[in-house]
Amino acid sequence: MKKRILLLLSIILCLGLVSGCKPKPQEGKITITFQTWNPADSGPDSPIYKIIDSFEKENPDIHVEYIFTESGAYQEHMRVKLIGENGPDVYGISSGSAFDAFRLFEENLTPFCENTWGEEWRNKFLDSCLERVSGTEGKTFGLPLGQTYAGYMWADVNMLKDYGLKVPTSYKELQETCRILREKGQYPLAIGAKDDWVNLDLWMSIAADCDRDALYDAIEGKATFESEPIIESLRIWQECFNNGVFQDKALKMPLYDTVNDKFQREGSVPMFVNGSWAMNMYTVSDEQTRKVFDSEGANHEAFLLDWNDDGKISPVTANVDVILCLNPESRQKEAAFRFMAYLVNEGQELLVNRYLEYMPSRADMELNVQGLSEDGKKNLDYILENGKTNVAGTRGIKYEDLSLAVCDALEDLAQSRITPEEAARQIQEVATEVHLP
Repeated sequence: MKKRILLLLSIILCLGLVSGCKPKPQEGKITITFQTWNPADSGPDSPIYKIIDSFEKENPDIHVEYIFTESGAYQEHMRVKLIGENGPDVYGISSGSAFDAFRLFEENLTPFCENTWGEEWRNKFLDSCLERVSGTEGKTFGLPLGQTYAGYMWADVNMLKDYGLKVPTSYKELQETCRILREKGQYPLAIGAKDDWVNLDLWMSIAADCDRDALYDAIEGKATFESEPIIESLRIWQECFNNGVFQDKALKMPLYDTVNDKFQREGSVPMFVNGSWAMNMYTVSDEQTRKVFDSEGANHEAFLLDWNDDGKISPVTANVDVILCLNPESRQKEAAFRFMAYLVNEGQELLVNRYLEYMPSRADMELNVQGLSEDGKKNLDYILENGKTNVAGTRGIKYEDLSLAVCDALEDLAQSRITPEEAARQIQEVATEVHLP
């Protein structure tokens, strides 16, 4: 009975995190619901509202009811909604294990794509993005709204200069930089380690720097996680907590909005961990952010490290950030797909070229960001160059149990509950189960 009560309470709490209300029928209009955690509901200036308003003006027969859900509860909430009878017509899901786990709730979009864009519609998207949303037998289970790159860190160059420091280029330099910052009473490298996805992003970049083939072969069951390069990456990860590279109590701090705000809105930490999507620091209308990023002489730098001291910087990982899916139970599939098509066309133009929420997922899209400062242009060029020449592989792990096992091991390592060798062994045990024939 207690378990049933707890389950009911968790569902109620999950549902309570949703903003928005049930769609109200409008006379002469089709109402479709769109639910996602990203693009976020950040007030009336949020780009998602601009996109919806523009779509409704061009499609006066359709009304879009937008439902925003906090990211921390999103996947659990969507399971409840889609299993029930009140699931949204269109919803966003993250790529990797979550996208695969929701396959029963994902309509095959290939017929819709062919009807809308013709038989050559696949040429519309980047191959790397299309691969993330494709199944077998030519089926397509989602549309890629945008692409992101993970593994980056960001520095306030002026703040580092105030302490007589520069942006580190290697793990050895990072350790010394963080030691000096701590001595001066300042934050070292700030990380939102309460969030599993943040930990996985950075560790995968470290592991790929140690040996990208060893990492991805182990993920696919072609090699073992108990190899020396993987153990080395786990050792570096643990050391960052033990030797003061990461801030104290990092495991209690989420990236949004705690750690992110310290860098973006307060300008109070010299370095933090975040991905390519952090470029939106240069575009958001938030007055406090603008004071930090538009101040005279502002100098921020996205950077990568040589984690294993072999003379080469770490690669980034890449993936579709938000996949748009069509609910098979939707009663308004044609109207819903019309909105999805608008999101990846006109919507992505705004999300990328105005707000820099993502990098493009479309092959036919020209990147033409307006209004960027020189500081922003410099970092966008750096991110784009690494996106072209320095990608290790897919961001994240598509096997849900394996992804959870890695995240659990990273948390245990951060608290020194296990050794790197024990972590590799625990992860490998799960990997073996995942890849059993």
